[in-house]
Amino acid sequence: MQFQVPQFIETEDKIIGPLTIKQFLFIAAAAGLSFMLFFVIKFWLWIMMAMVLMVMGLAFAFVKINGQPLIKVTFSAIQFLIRPRLYLWQREAIVKEIVLPEVKEAKEQSVVTKRESLKKFFSEMPDIKNLWRDLLTTKSPIPKREKPISPLAVSPTERFELFRKLSGQKEVARRVDYR
Repeated sequence: MQFQVPQFIETEDKIIGPLTIKQFLFIAAAAGLSFMLFFVIKFWLWIMMAMVLMVMGLAFAFVKINGQPLIKVTFSAIQFLIRPRLYLWQREAIVKEIVLPEVKEAKEQSVVTKRESLKKFFSEMPDIKNLWRDLLTTKSPIPKREKPISPLAVSPTERFELFRKLSGQKEVARRVDYR
């Protein structure tokens, strides 16, 4: 079974001659306001005001900026001017230069001596496997790495607190501190 897919769904219906209802209302509002001003203000001032009103009505009816109607662009501009702005300051990245100790290179120094200097450098570094084994098996803390185990942390006292769920129901639960 085939279905007909509607085409041109973004175009508005032409209701009053070649005008859509929005275009007609903008032009009619400008003409109506101009008509009312004719009886209120002097003739020379009315001519100037009527020209300004009709230009604004035609602009709101027909002008589009980047595919958006002028009325929408105008409201967006007014909201931009009225609403508070949020300025975020982002900290500049601090670049630290790390200077590695330079190895004095002589012209006759060969690849073998460079390898020996690297072996010497890495032999002074602690082995990762030894550090991992120490972390897993020792009871005493590694100096400058771990805090000593306090007697309070070994046997924590249980504390209970009262809290509310999203539904508003009260419930008691055990509090656990992972410090």
